[in-house]
Amino acid sequence: MITSIVVGTDGSETATKAVREAADLASRIGATLELVSAYEPVSKQRLREEARQVPEDMAWMVTPREDCEATLNDAKEMVSTMGVREVVIHAREGDPADAILDVAEERGSDLIVVGNKGMTGAKRFLLGSVPNQVSHHAPCSVLIVRTT
Repeated sequence: MITSIVVGTDGSETATKAVREAADLASRIGATLELVSAYEPVSKQRLREEARQVPEDMAWMVTPREDCEATLNDAKEMVSTMGVREVVIHAREGDPADAILDVAEERGSDLIVVGNKGMTGAKRFLLGSVPNQVSHHAPCSVLIVRTT
């Protein structure tokens, strides 16, 4: 029985297609949807510079996770309208594939949903694409959604 589904998003059109497929499945079977997004580390100097450019009372909002959390909240809003029972968001620093795999392992998820983008032509043989890396290292079943 599938009770937890992990899906990654970067806010792109293809990632949104994978999120919609995962949400549709989660709503049909009553599973929890774990939304994952990764962000790259940002230097402290850049964060200080960006914090200086916003009003003082809003400087606390300038974090390396800011864009990532906005992407996750947008996705959460979208899937909430699709009848998903429970949605949990995970913003992780680092590689997107590692973030998805880590969340799946930590949460004991039963299924990971990824889009097929990056798995066409010669690129499908290169390590590093998210769907390729996830499909080879997942701690659970993987559903690859045709998004292109």
